[in-house]
Amino acid sequence: MESLTLTIDGRKVSVPKGTTVLEACRLNNIPIPTLCHDPALTPSGACRLCVVQIEGMRNLSPSCAIQAAEGMKVETQNPKVRNARKTILNLLVANHPLDCMTCQKLGECSLADYAYEYGVNGKVYNGEKRRLPIDDTNPYILRDLNKCILCGKCVATCEEVAERSVISFANRGFETKISTFMDTDLKDSACVYCNRCVAICPVGALVDKSMVGKGRVWEFTTEEVTCTFCDYGCKFVINSKHGKVVGVIAKSAANGRPLCLKGRMGADFSYNPHRTELPFINQDGEFIQVSWAEFLGLGNILEKINMLEK
Repeated sequence: MESLTLTIDGRKVSVPKGTTVLEACRLNNIPIPTLCHDPALTPSGACRLCVVQIEGMRNLSPSCAIQAAEGMKVETQNPKVRNARKTILNLLVANHPLDCMTCQKLGECSLADYAYEYGVNGKVYNGEKRRLPIDDTNPYILRDLNKCILCGKCVATCEEVAERSVISFANRGFETKISTFMDTDLKDSACVYCNRCVAICPVGALVDKSMVGKGRVWEFTTEEVTCTFCDYGCKFVINSKHGKVVGVIAKSAANGRPLCLKGRMGADFSYNPHRTELPFINQDGEFIQVSWAEFLGLGNILEKINMLEK
């Protein structure tokens, strides 16, 4: 594979041709903050937090959207770059709830991590706070759009699967938000609760409801498993606490895998012997609990087995 050489923070590095500046930095263990970027998605350059200074370019450039070039000279940590990132974080935090101590995402929230790194405390700008209703109408995903930073990752990953595209951007300016068609609750939308959006959300705007109140990320031991319900081979993570399985969550939306509710819940049923609650299905806009056999589509199979046994 053809390679090229560039200089990052005074250090010469070689990377494959076609690599972005962000990828070049990460290949060489040079930290770059990002909120909207994910390797499984097309770079959008939306959050601008990954900006760097490239010699010969007038303005700071988003490293996720700029391809590395032979002889390029990049600075990732000079005062101009760090001040720009700090300003972006200050603007985000100005409109963000500061309830980190009680937020389920504490410990794995990218915004909180970067705010700490850059010394952002929410006191620079007194921005208007959003007061949107929390969508708690379904048993699988908790949506708090007041915490949304409009990175667009949930929209992008939902669009990756054909015939989904359940959510998109709505409104303009300060009123911009992530919305379903006609701004309905998730339970009244075409959402299949695959949790791709939950797995990729960098803040506490989208949370797996099954994990709420069960512990912090640092309390869990994790094990990655591959779903066997179909041939896509989606990945899930088993969360255990004190030796007891407390839940199964979606790992990521990488490689175009669709993820699905049946696979995730089926993995929970298989690996969580302590589970007592029954699964839910959406029936005419209302969620009702059903047996595991019915949820997993095993009702007809079990009926045939019973008939054979008779």
